[in-house]
Amino acid sequence: MAMDKNTRSLVLVLGLAAGMVGLAFASVPLYNMFCRLTGYGGTIQVSAAGPDTVLERRITIKFNADVGRNFPWSFTPDQREVTVNIGQQKLIAYHAKNKAAVPVTGTAIYNVSPPKAGKYFHKTQCFCFDEQTLNPGEDMQMPVVFYVDPSIIEDEDLDDLSTITLSYTFFPADSKELDAALEAFYNADEAGIESTIKPPNISN
Repeated sequence: MAMDKNTRSLVLVLGLAAGMVGLAFASVPLYNMFCRLTGYGGTIQVSAAGPDTVLERRITIKFNADVGRNFPWSFTPDQREVTVNIGQQKLIAYHAKNKAAVPVTGTAIYNVSPPKAGKYFHKTQCFCFDEQTLNPGEDMQMPVVFYVDPSIIEDEDLDDLSTITLSYTFFPADSKELDAALEAFYNADEAGIESTIKPPNISN
């Protein structure tokens, strides 16, 4: 039986979505693109500029930093938390140091918890948008500029939200460890885990 126009459109959309899931976890750039478009698994959004409106309601943002078990960097937030007005742009930074005797390139996986807040958490600048390379012994400040979208106040499910946790985990770029972390990220979200997702082989 021939499909009508609406049915064909639905099948096409579902097929594209399924294809993007498969492709997104095949490489970091596609993973980033997929998550930024969908807010998948608590992934924050990317914006060119901040909003025009700043609200009186305030929210606390906590910062988490991890590295893969064999990844030779120290990686910490410069401050553990800040409290901001919704709609206010805020600059914070993480600090990384390469403890190895050779240059090391890393890629950061990132998300927020609770996952439902992901689509309201926007970044205008972040070290996580690209791979980062540190020379032996090199220290680097890694800035992040973010804001919480004022439209969050229209979400009744988040009326009582007072805290969002922003998490990053660095892995060697183009590595099996990174691929495994992406797969774990996907599986954890499918299981409905509403907490900061820490991929396997992570040391605090």
